[in-house]
Amino acid sequence: MTQSTTAPSTGLPMSVLQDQDPDAYRIISAEAQRQENTLELIASENHVSQAVLAAMGSVLTNKYAEGYPGARYYGGCQFHDQVEDLARDRAKELFGCKFANVQPHSGANANVGAFMALLSPGDTVLSLPIDSGGHLSHGLKVNFSGHFYNIVDYRLDPESELIDYDHVRSQALEHKPKMIICGYSAYPRTIDFARFREIADEVGSKLLADISHISGLVAAGVHPSPFPHAHLVSTTTHKTLRGPRGGLLLTNDEEVAKKVDRRIFPGSQGGPLMHIIAAKAVAFGEALRPEFKGYAKAVVENAQALAGALASLGYRLVSGGTDNHLMLVDLRPKSDDLTGADAERWLESAGIISNKNGIPNDPRPPKVTSGLRLGSPALTTRGFGVAEMKQVGQWIDEVLASKGDEAVADRVREQIVDLCGQFPMPH
Repeated sequence: MTQSTTAPSTGLPMSVLQDQDPDAYRIISAEAQRQENTLELIASENHVSQAVLAAMGSVLTNKYAEGYPGARYYGGCQFHDQVEDLARDRAKELFGCKFANVQPHSGANANVGAFMALLSPGDTVLSLPIDSGGHLSHGLKVNFSGHFYNIVDYRLDPESELIDYDHVRSQALEHKPKMIICGYSAYPRTIDFARFREIADEVGSKLLADISHISGLVAAGVHPSPFPHAHLVSTTTHKTLRGPRGGLLLTNDEEVAKKVDRRIFPGSQGGPLMHIIAAKAVAFGEALRPEFKGYAKAVVENAQALAGALASLGYRLVSGGTDNHLMLVDLRPKSDDLTGADAERWLESAGIISNKNGIPNDPRPPKVTSGLRLGSPALTTRGFGVAEMKQVGQWIDEVLASKGDEAVADRVREQIVDLCGQFPMPH
């Protein structure tokens, strides 16, 4: 089997780590090699730049900086103030808004702050459930959101598998929620934020737009912006934004911004991860460059190419296709016996990394599923184009049609390693 000749990138001073802790060095090196020689199709994952990795591994991790710039509870924070201001200013410029909080440790933490800022415990929230493409932090019973708040669902249209805005409105009129959530973890189509705001205004509700999956597309103008429609926007900073793993909250409302700041610190978090905030600043700077618009455009083109290839091979795409970076593949038309769990396992054996995912009204449980969620951000970062994505679709079909046959998986994996060598990881 041909191995990539490009040295794996870990973002760490690996010679030091190798000397100090060979066990950790071995594991991290193996993971770097895995990433180098496999196809990353998980829609929520991406490959960060060396500059982002360098910031994440910086000395900023050594400092407690509880509070906000100019109002810290520890001394020695002058440079931490500067880097947090840099991240906030770049986030505001990137998304065209007035206020930004860059401290949430994750997208879920950002949503904790959003719920606390806009609601009181027991208030009613209208959201799309996780089994239709929503996120666990939008009201799943075992999550904080479902535990402390009264969650009412809206559903997709059963025929088109698109958001039914008339149904959203009828649910809002009936239940009078204090907050409506739009933005999803597995919805492949464009979101009409203006329509959601009309519904929210009609019932006196706040609108939270969780753009964690599409934030990079929004920043690049490839997907409509939630501003000026949403009262509050939450997002992760990885996925299509291609930054470190973390969260972000954005708003144009000064009063909402004040509440958000209090609910993040001290309301739900202590000291911020300043090395991650520095990496966010670096990633926002990268996203402000003209070439990022080309990247985001290619993400959508590549997703549509992969979706088209799979459709031509007999797979059903939920809603018929994709407008963004991800697609939901219904495996049942290909084979009644094919499950998402089997597909995920078989594909990984061939070097294709994906995740099983429920489809709307999926008859199978979440650990089995009838579908796959596939995304194009990571492969687009590596330089894959339409032709390569069509080839990826062909490989997916070969592996699944063989029912995970070991010889087929080995052959495909060898071809994938060769292709990965032509598109090395970011350096």
